[in-house]
Amino acid sequence: MDKTSFVIDKPNLEVRTSRVFAATPERLWQACTDSAQIPKWWGYNTQIETDEQHVGGKWHYVQRGEDGEFGFRGEYQVVDKPSRIVRTFEYEPIPGHGLVETMVLEPLEDGATRFTDTAKYANLEDLEGMVGMGMEHGQRDGMERLAALVEMA
Repeated sequence: MDKTSFVIDKPNLEVRTSRVFAATPERLWQACTDSAQIPKWWGYNTQIETDEQHVGGKWHYVQRGEDGEFGFRGEYQVVDKPSRIVRTFEYEPIPGHGLVETMVLEPLEDGATRFTDTAKYANLEDLEGMVGMGMEHGQRDGMERLAALVEMA
């Protein structure tokens, strides 16, 4: 299967992470929405504090480790099972610099699924700040863990 693609699109203020998984959209959807499975691929001792998966619902994940506690939060804008989730996304240590995250699960002819995660930023400074904090490494690691989880069958 394809490895993870990480594209920084500064003119459009977007960062796109994409990968083809040997799994159906339904299996990927389950891994991306089940509070027991999310920590397995988000990693870093992720705990799901809140996850109201409906339009207007809030989400809040916390990662706890040797470096401290880091929270992520937002609100669901679109929940279209099993193909698309759109939600706001804020990294709590840097409040006021949120983005809009769009996850698309596209079925492919061979039973595989292309997963594309697009982060849309309000400005170039926010995009560069997140990328500069190691976003690419985190995204690639998460996609590797997600592949190990959904491609086990």
